[in-house]
Amino acid sequence: MLRDHWYVVLESREVPTGRPVGVTRLGRSMVFWRGGDGVVRCIHDCCCHRGASLAAGDLCGDQLACPFHGFVHGGDGRVTLIPANGRAAPVGDQYRVEAWPVREAHGFVWLWFGDDGEALPPVPFFEDLAEPGWSWGSTVDDWPIHYTRAIENQLDVVHLPFVHRKSIGRGLGTVVHGPLVEQQGVSLRFWVQNAEDDGTVVALRPNQVNRDDATLELEFRFGNIWQNRLGDKFRVMLAFVPVDDDNTRIYLRVYQRFVTVPIIADGVNWVANLFNLRILREDKAVVLTQRPRKTHLKMGEKLIPGDMPIVAFRRYRAERLGQ
Repeated sequence: MLRDHWYVVLESREVPTGRPVGVTRLGRSMVFWRGGDGVVRCIHDCCCHRGASLAAGDLCGDQLACPFHGFVHGGDGRVTLIPANGRAAPVGDQYRVEAWPVREAHGFVWLWFGDDGEALPPVPFFEDLAEPGWSWGSTVDDWPIHYTRAIENQLDVVHLPFVHRKSIGRGLGTVVHGPLVEQQGVSLRFWVQNAEDDGTVVALRPNQVNRDDATLELEFRFGNIWQNRLGDKFRVMLAFVPVDDDNTRIYLRVYQRFVTVPIIADGVNWVANLFNLRILREDKAVVLTQRPRKTHLKMGEKLIPGDMPIVAFRRYRAERLGQ
């Protein structure tokens, strides 16, 4: 898991007021709760005393009490009260669990996985989708696969005419020009120009691809969000949430701004999400057959120029992991 990145881990609606929520994220047991001030907090879901799940505990204002012996934990993971010792008794610093900084933004709960410095970078959401005027709807799909496989599927620009031959890939040219790949900071953008293979076409090099002629314009941002820019008024956005080494939760969102009447827009978003979930599950059926379940920079594959976005993704991960 790459450190020092923001990760989408939940949707805001999944952390209600009044009760804690225990989930596994990034291979760790975590408990989230919304304090009396409405702010979401996250700590390790395991009491430092006897190992009970804090997700079964009770809220005490902005803090969380263990259901076993009442140890009260703050959002920084520190125990502030041990009832058996008395309210006046001091609590040693050793009574604490791991805590993670979290932010709520754009309908998601984001978790900072890394060193907790004084000034954390802003969450890496797409600036264009943060603009006013967008309506969106969401759905979720769980994949029993490592999150690198799920992400690489959306970086794979060669598979569309084959995996999606009965849906969005129908009639899409099988020759993939480029793709042109640009990386800046945590952003990985790429443009693809497809063409029909009439027996004379040879794929263009990346520097020959014209962005204005691109069939696809896509962007991935580390830690775990992706979008397909399908025009000025319609986008598909995915968040690939690492659960553990064998499971990924995918939040699928459709953003559109061609229908603005609230109730009608909700209906449009719901229908669009059904269609895109069908597309996502066409991918899922193939991705679950891939081996190994987790990807690395060098793993014996025979790659082609069309795999350049995947190579860029792997190189970034390898560099950050020191491989």
